[in-house]
Amino acid sequence: MSASASAPASASAPRRVLLAMDFQHGIADRFAGTEVLDRAAEAVDAARAADIPVVWVRVAFRPGYPEVSPSSGFARLTGAGDAMTEQSAATAIHASFSPREDEPVVVKRRISAFTGSDLEVLLRGLQADSLVLAGISTSGVVLSTLRQAADLDFTLTVLADACADSDEEVHRVLTQKVFPRQAEVTTVQEWADGLGA
Repeated sequence: MSASASAPASASAPRRVLLAMDFQHGIADRFAGTEVLDRAAEAVDAARAADIPVVWVRVAFRPGYPEVSPSSGFARLTGAGDAMTEQSAATAIHASFSPREDEPVVVKRRISAFTGSDLEVLLRGLQADSLVLAGISTSGVVLSTLRQAADLDFTLTVLADACADSDEEVHRVLTQKVFPRQAEVTTVQEWADGLGA
């Protein structure tokens, strides 16, 4: 039997990517405490240890906000000066994290990590078929990305304690009632423990 005829046992293993979404100063700094940042850092460490690619996602705009139409929900940003532009401190990855040089940072222009970014192309390049989601906020980037990723046929995992929302009840309902319809919802510790299995 030729070497090409027998596939390695790991060939059917999911090709996972961890999406660390909107962990940037202008968003994370609005949340009290660092618990969600600590859990997200643990998820990143676990992914790196398991050779799972980490892709960072941040929301930012060009100076003058040319991507924002007057009818957009983001229109209020046009009066905020450079607060959410690509070079502003508010859109920088939070100081709690240190993305490695080999970890892509995707810039998006809307709520979903896919909208206005090259994320889908990047994931195809990584041959990903399974996404692990962590981000702020649960009702924003996590919900929007989960829905779009499900429509794109990715297998999904949500790390509930590496997500946060300004409304704790909304976070609870999404992670306990809504997300389980399309994703496995777990904790960072449970997910990390499963990587060694």
